[in-house]
Amino acid sequence: MSQDHEIDTSAAPDFDAVLPTMVVAANDSPKPFGFGTQIRKSAYFDATVRWGATAFSVYNHMYIPRDFGDPQQNFWNLVNAATLSDVAVERQVEITGPDAATFVQMLTPRNLSTCAVGQCKYVLITNAEGGVLNDPILLRLAENHFWLSLADSDILLWAQGLAFNSGLDVQICEPDVSPLQLQGPRSGEIMQSVFGDKINELRYYWFAEFELDGIPLIISRTGWSSELGYELYLRDGSRGDELWERLMAAGEPYGLQPGHTSSIRRIEGGMLSYHADMDSRTNPYELGLGRLVDLEMDTDFIGKAALKQIAAEGIQRKQVGMVIDGEPITGSNTEFWPVMKGIKQVGVVTSAVYSPRLDANIALVMVSIEYSELGTKTEIVTPMECRSGTVVEKPFYDPKKSLAGLKSA
Repeated sequence: MSQDHEIDTSAAPDFDAVLPTMVVAANDSPKPFGFGTQIRKSAYFDATVRWGATAFSVYNHMYIPRDFGDPQQNFWNLVNAATLSDVAVERQVEITGPDAATFVQMLTPRNLSTCAVGQCKYVLITNAEGGVLNDPILLRLAENHFWLSLADSDILLWAQGLAFNSGLDVQICEPDVSPLQLQGPRSGEIMQSVFGDKINELRYYWFAEFELDGIPLIISRTGWSSELGYELYLRDGSRGDELWERLMAAGEPYGLQPGHTSSIRRIEGGMLSYHADMDSRTNPYELGLGRLVDLEMDTDFIGKAALKQIAAEGIQRKQVGMVIDGEPITGSNTEFWPVMKGIKQVGVVTSAVYSPRLDANIALVMVSIEYSELGTKTEIVTPMECRSGTVVEKPFYDPKKSLAGLKSA
């Protein structure tokens, strides 16, 4: 998702692999949460409760809304009109200083030499063994000024520790930045009604600075939905309630609804969820993301030697798409379901859901490489029963990301 029209089926960040949800009392006066000050509320927390959020999860040490009612209705709201989602849990790691560009390249195997100021890049952060620690969106605000918009892991501490021992002149912190996602086919009309024609100049995976009645924003043409959409990075947390209400009012004529990130849509789009579909023991090649690894560049990025060895030896397992037979799955899997071939376990289902649009149970699965060919039949052990599964192409829907506006980038 960049100037070279990359097609990312796995844009970060992710919101499925989280702790159990926390329920709000469903009445006119919701009871206050009593979970302590160690879990932070977002700049939009009060607004989301006011607009119907009934359950939250914890992600990057913050509450994130995970329930505005029927998840299938949330999906249809997203794909038919637009939804506004609190994703302030996408915490930013800000990297500045004379050596910032050098340091950021050290963090990732993706070659950033063509990343321009004002551009976003989907990147992987790898450890010394080549495992994925996070898959953030990188924003380049200036020549030596970067944000990493994180999935769920403590990359701030990782980066600060690396910086301390790197000998590079960098400063690393978490700035006052709180993203919102406005996603869906009518999101462009809503944004134009608020920000005017300038918003139409944004290309896919680029961003620009905006101001709305004194509210400082950076707006990017990105999002975790595989639909046309925008992320609004609020740079003053005290204005969160005001920004939420302004957008909801502007979106009313276009069918805008409050919502949460849709597991159905993200699995349809083959988008990865950190801690579910990958972790520090998963390498980019297993995920089909070898194009995000440049082993030929001069930079000795973290994990380079390990990834060279993996590339030379080949992978032993691979992530695939799978259709699971039977009645619609209720909700989504809350544990890894074994994938069997006869009496042998050959993999696990990492993310599964029923897609009402496709009328199918769809899943992302990590399997042994010899069982990854299209058409391979397996058995899936769910908590209630065994079901048959078939390896299929992924993503399951809109593989060229035309809905996200890539063609207009």
